[in-house]
Parts: sequence; C-alpha cells; structure tokens
Amino acid sequence: MTTNPYNRDLDRNPANHQPLTPLTFLERAASVFPNHTAIVHGALRRNYGAFYARSRQLASALAQEGVGRGDTVSALLANTPAMLECHYGVPMCGGVLHSVNTRLDASVIAFQLDHAMSKIVIVDREFMPLMQDALALATVKPLVIQYDDAEFTAPATATDAQDYEAFLSTGDPDFDWLMPLDEWDAISINYTSGTTGDPKGVVSHHRGAYLLAQGNALTTSMAKHAVYLWTLPMFHCNGWCFPWTLSAIIGTHVCLRQVRAEPIWSALANEGVTHLCGAPIVMSLMISAPEDEKRNLGHMVQFFTAAAPPPEKLLADMKTAGFDVTHLYGLTETYGPAVVNDWHQDWSDLPPAEQATLKSRQGVRYLPLEGLQVLDPETMLPVPRDGKTMGEVMFRGNVVMKGYFRNPIATKEAFAGGWFHSGDLGVRHPDGYIQLKDRSKDIIISGGENISSIEVEEALYRHPAVEIAAVVAMPHEKWGETPCAFVELARGQILDANNLRVWCKEQLAPYKVPGQFVFMPIPRTSTGKIQKFILRDQARDIAQNVTADKTFKAR
Repeated sequence: MTTNPYNRDLDRNPANHQPLTPLTFLERAASVFPNHTAIVHGALRRNYGAFYARSRQLASALAQEGVGRGDTVSALLANTPAMLECHYGVPMCGGVLHSVNTRLDASVIAFQLDHAMSKIVIVDREFMPLMQDALALATVKPLVIQYDDAEFTAPATATDAQDYEAFLSTGDPDFDWLMPLDEWDAISINYTSGTTGDPKGVVSHHRGAYLLAQGNALTTSMAKHAVYLWTLPMFHCNGWCFPWTLSAIIGTHVCLRQVRAEPIWSALANEGVTHLCGAPIVMSLMISAPEDEKRNLGHMVQFFTAAAPPPEKLLADMKTAGFDVTHLYGLTETYGPAVVNDWHQDWSDLPPAEQATLKSRQGVRYLPLEGLQVLDPETMLPVPRDGKTMGEVMFRGNVVMKGYFRNPIATKEAFAGGWFHSGDLGVRHPDGYIQLKDRSKDIIISGGENISSIEVEEALYRHPAVEIAAVVAMPHEKWGETPCAFVELARGQILDANNLRVWCKEQLAPYKVPGQFVFMPIPRTSTGKIQKFILRDQARDIAQNVTADKTFKAR
C-alpha cells in the first residue's frame, strides 16, 4: 500500500484541528454581536452577551453540583429562554441534554429518567406536578430545579425544588466551559415514541449537531439576523437543531410558550419573524383564526413543515396569507430534518393541484447528509426510480445518530448493511425525489406527534370487553392524521364509543386517544394476522364520507 505523501510529517495538533461543536456558535455571536437581540419572550429582550453569560453560569452551576462529561441533565420545559440556555449550558459542562416531551405521561417520563440516569432535572413550574408524579415512579433521585416563567401566570404551589434563577446565580458567568474531548462525544439524548416496546434513547453527537445546525441555515436560506418564531417544540429533536442554528447566523429567537393563533400572528407582525417550523396543524390554526387576530405581514415568511403533507387548500391559503411552505422530512435519529423538498422555480408556474402534488413529496437530502436512498431491505439495492416501486428509506452520513443508548441490539439492527434503516416505506421518482407511502411500524403522525398504534392497541386490549383491537391512521383535516380504532368485542359484550374513549383517556396521553372508534369484526388472514391494509382503506372512507356507528354488539 502506497503511503499518502501529504500525510507524512503533517499531524493533527491544536493549531489545525479542533472538535466541531455548535457551542462555538454562541461564543462567536456574543463576541462579535454582544448587543444584538438573541431572545424575545413577552416583555423580555436579552442580547447575545447576556445569553452567553447566562449559559456559562448554568454550566458552572451544574458543574458545581457534580455534572461532568457524560452526565445527563433532563429538561421538562416549554419554549422558553431557559430551554435555550439548557441547549448550551448543559453541554458546556460536558453534560448531555435530555429534552423531555411535555405531553408524555408520568410513567413514560419515569422510564426515560431512569434509562438516561438523569442527575439533574430542570422543570417548568407548569409541569412540576407531572414531574413529581414521574419522580415518584422513577428509581433515580435527581436534583430538581424549578423554572418560573413570567409568562405562566397561574398561582404558585409549594415545592422543595431549587429556584432556577437562584441556582443560576451560584454559577460563574465567565466559566471556562468545556470543549468536547471528541466531536463524537454525546451532546443530547432524545427518546423515540416507543413504537415497539420501550422508547429508545437516540444519542446525538457534537459533530452532527454542528453540521445540521449549519445545514438548516443553508437549506432554509436564513440570512444573517433572521428572526425565528418557536412554534416547533424544542423537545422535538432539540428543536431540529435550530437552537444552535440561530447563533450561527446571529438570529433572534422569539419564544412562544403556547402555540395559539393570536400570539403567533402578533409575533409575526411585531417582531418581523422571517422563519418558523411546525406541523400542518399549526398552519390550520393560523389560517382558521378570527380575522381580527390575523395581521398583514407585508413580507414573505418561510414556513417549514413535516409530518403529513398539507392539503392543497391549506397550501393555497398559506400562500395568500404571505407564507412560503416547504416540506421537510427526518427522524429523531437524523437530528430532525435531513430531507428537503427543494423547490424548482419553474414548478411555481404549474397549476395549484400539480404544485400540491409536488409539495407532498419529501424530497432530496440535506446538504450535510451524505447518503439518502430507497432500498430493498432484503437485497440492499436501490429500487427503480419509477415513483411506484416501494422500498425502505435509508440514511447514511454525519447527521445520523451515534446509536441507541444502552441498546446494542437495536443499534445493530438499525445500522444493518451500513445504512440507517428508517422503517419508513417510500418510492423514488425519476427526478430523484423520494416520497413516503407507508410506515412499516404503523406510526401515526398526529399534529407532528408520533403515536404508536401498538401502544394504543395495548390500551384497548386492557378493557375487559375488547376481544380484538387494531389501530391505523385516519386522515384528519386539522391534525393531518389521527388514530382510528377498530374494535371487535368479546362475545356478549356491549360497549359504546364514549365509554371506550373515557377508558383510553385514563390509559394514554390525550393526543394518543383515537379520534374514531369503529365496532366491527376485524378482518384477518387464515393464520389470524390482522389485515391492516383493509382497515386503512376503511379509515380513509370514514374520514371522507362515513360516520362510524357508535355501538356494535359482538356476535
């Protein structure tokens, strides 16, 4: 083997090689534009100098409590300044940030805290009762810090938790924060929805976060000092890495505690918002708002959406209202969006129906993603680019997770053949754009949230009157998709939808409760396997034309 002469006597050293990390984005922003507004939250205006200082204070305070490299700090927070500070302060002391979905139930949160071995939890006052319930079920006993957001005005209740601001004050704003020893070091852990068994902990590294954060800016054409509205939950894949992106382009974060139409329109107009992300439900919320809440923006706003494709009318209404909508696609395992429906200029001249068809496709790879394919999972060969032949969507590159935390078997399966297997089935069109067609694990995406059909089915099976249950996605104008439950009752049992809905509400997080219950014999193969493709067709018919019967007496 011939030795590359350009490697001879030329070695990596601190002068020419440092680990990539998005933490340096904030340091640069604070040193170059210390007075530029970094965060807007209600009446609060905080510049980059203060943002950086507070993040270092948080890192220092955490370090004083013993948080070091590889220790987990969990955050159960809304889209607030504290959540942004956690995205920097936690990894600045070597810690790993665990952003907790605020919509989960206590048992799932308890599992995550134990699995991630959380050392400290930072909790918004609104969610403190939920966290207390979770900690009562958990084995770990982390230090609890409560964040009291001025925008949350409900009466305070007594708690033993430390106050966030008081905790911060113990830290040093000039803390000499830690660079990662290796850019492969973990920066965050995010949990999947647990479509098969317990949720899996997706480990992201500094290199991937650095690259996807920059990829966001390039993909979304974010100019310097762009203004970003936080309608996307930061607990979703670390806000798709946008908490780090905004520092790279010295932009402004406009925090939004609750996703409601009036504050969205007010922020868009008053703060000069240029970009926002969200599921189609956010678009529907904005468009359906009363006219006196809507505002004339006077400029085009970039809206990036994922999940189910928006319907043609919604896209048209968004365009009229001043929004350019772009479809993205990705998973927790790819740091959020890694595929973009890059729009060709001449497509804008096509009829609206054709544009809507094109916009429904997921698209092509992000710049920092090295490989995107639709492969036959058996042969690992690409499917034909005919827009018809289905295969599994697979990813390869630097913005793919390290793996699943403490789950080597699942990690090995996910990376079989040198590709990350998404579990999503799709086609590839002649122009190379991919389009999802089905989900191999029957995930239902409702309002941007992943719902496991298996989890909902298990809740239904726990009801004594239920013999067989099958849950599939049903199209929904507002949420994109919603669970539709097909139920076959045990012999002699009578049950109505209202009672079963109440049962599900006791078993599941609210957004996982089926929107429709259909009582009928469940179609099965000769071997007893449920024929979900038949049920999907029925669910589509129900969504379009039929109101399902409220009751069904089993044979």
